[in-house]
Amino acid sequence: MPSIQEDTSPNAPLIRAREDDDNALHDGPTTPSALQHSGNAFIWALTVAACVSGLLFGYDTASISGMLVSIGTDLSSRPLSNLDKGFITSSTSFFALVASPVAGSLADTVGRKNIILFSDGLFIFGALWQAFTSSAWGMILGRSVVGFAIGGASLIVPLYIAELAPGHLRGRLVTVTLLFITGGQVIAYLVGWAFSTMSGGWRWMVGLGAAPAIAQIAMLVFMPETPRFLAKAQKEVEARAVLAKVYRGMVPDTSELIAETMSAIKKEILEEEEAHVQLKTSESGSCIPATLHSLLLHPPHARALAITCILQGLQQLCGFNSLMYFSATIFQRLRFSSPTLTSLSVAGTNFLFTIAAFHLIDRVGRRRILLITVPLMTVALVLCATAFSFVEAPQQHQIKVPESNADTIPNTRLPAIGILVAILLYVSTYAMGLGPVPWQQSELFPLSVRSLGSGLATATNWGCNTVVGLTFLPMMDLLTPTWTFVSYALVCLIGWLIIWHIYPETMGLGLEQVGDLLKDGWGVKESMDRLKATRRSRRALE
Repeated sequence: MPSIQEDTSPNAPLIRAREDDDNALHDGPTTPSALQHSGNAFIWALTVAACVSGLLFGYDTASISGMLVSIGTDLSSRPLSNLDKGFITSSTSFFALVASPVAGSLADTVGRKNIILFSDGLFIFGALWQAFTSSAWGMILGRSVVGFAIGGASLIVPLYIAELAPGHLRGRLVTVTLLFITGGQVIAYLVGWAFSTMSGGWRWMVGLGAAPAIAQIAMLVFMPETPRFLAKAQKEVEARAVLAKVYRGMVPDTSELIAETMSAIKKEILEEEEAHVQLKTSESGSCIPATLHSLLLHPPHARALAITCILQGLQQLCGFNSLMYFSATIFQRLRFSSPTLTSLSVAGTNFLFTIAAFHLIDRVGRRRILLITVPLMTVALVLCATAFSFVEAPQQHQIKVPESNADTIPNTRLPAIGILVAILLYVSTYAMGLGPVPWQQSELFPLSVRSLGSGLATATNWGCNTVVGLTFLPMMDLLTPTWTFVSYALVCLIGWLIIWHIYPETMGLGLEQVGDLLKDGWGVKESMDRLKATRRSRRALE
């Protein structure tokens, strides 16, 4: 096993890593002592600092709800039309879709940390532009800038944390991002409620989004680059220094953990370079960029891309964000006395059960938690659809025109309460499974395609997000609420079947180990066998 002082030449370390004991690499840099350690102050401080971007992500996507009902005639000296509102709302998700693959490509050149810094600059500019604009098109421009920032942050922050975190903590630390996102949504609802009666209060709603970004820029001074990026950039000394801080306190002597991790990283870099050369030779006439070519045509990479894009698409096409965007409209149609506060219960439930996911994801496992929660989501959607069938009236099912239909709703409150309970069940199970698990996407890609692969998967998320946002109300009109929610239930059912067949369990594995699962297939059986073996070993040690 190489020592910390070895491997000073750029090529010798990669060759020696290839010759290391394969069994040691298979076991990965996770000794029993490390597996029981909950992390040190350094790794938690880095996680919290990086996740401020998640807070901005959640705040800026949720603040639109309160802003639109408070603007009045402040923009362009007229009330906003439905077209204005549509452009203002959709511009954020559209430009997040554009930014994700761009950020993924740039991250391999300028580094993960610099993408976070650039996103903060966009968050500040976009928030202040929105606060001071006086026209509808100015607001659309500001929301577009924020969309660019969200697209970059939603990709890079989970990737940054995944590349820093020890394998046994990776799921929990990436899930902290979701805690900050859902917390940001709750804060946005509360700020919207606080400023809703103030003249020009909407300017404070959007302008306050600059404050966390300013704070994060100050934190970035103390945030290092990830050891994987540093190793790829041939900065091994810096990479080892970061790993020493990450593993500090997990075992009495961290040198073996550092050496094993560096050996695994270098072995992966060498294998990926060889695979890249072979692919380039076989497809020498291709005009596709080399990294994209490898991602699409090299089978292990293509399998990773398929899994991550399917999970990210399922996360949105199951209809969750239709509730986040239109829950107040739904609850107003159902004659709840305070639709906004009722909507806050949805955001609050999402936040609380994301905390549950934080505790479960590295104990239960990614695959198992999805196989348990997605069927419960399906049941909740069917219950919601059934309850809506008792609320709808013939010719009067349009959910977006609540006032004219009040007399068509039955006097009983049971269907409305049933819908609320079903929605909360749906949100709680989503928050534990489909909410956090797709964002573990970085762990499925090897280092050479990790940034671009994560960028394309994130772009899939934002593309499907845009589709759901545009189609929800038309579906409610054309299909009725009952069949709209049945459609989402069918998406969940199909998604569950796909997860069962192709998504391997990655809990507790090092990033370099995860790539081995997809070399010759989907790796589902191999991953479950490895998980059983690991649990037997732990029981034997205990």
